[in-house]
Amino acid sequence: MTQASAPNAPAATLTADTERRLTELEIKASYADDLLDTLNAVVARQQEQIDLLLRELGHLRRQGADEGSAPARNLRDELPPHY
Repeated sequence: MTQASAPNAPAATLTADTERRLTELEIKASYADDLLDTLNAVVARQQEQIDLLLRELGHLRRQGADEGSAPARNLRDELPPHY
């Protein structure tokens, strides 16, 4: 609402309305800023977890390759311990 659209409205009312709207926008911007910070922290933590999992996967692959030289055992071919 502007002065041109409401010529009879007092300037104090327009100023108060503008002040209220500005305050609401500042509050919304503050919440959005807080949410952005929270999401950035979550993404950073998830990236750390992904990096850790990739290192563990690489370690397991190397460990499997080291053990890969031994022949694979088939448990069906082995006798149970009570025989």
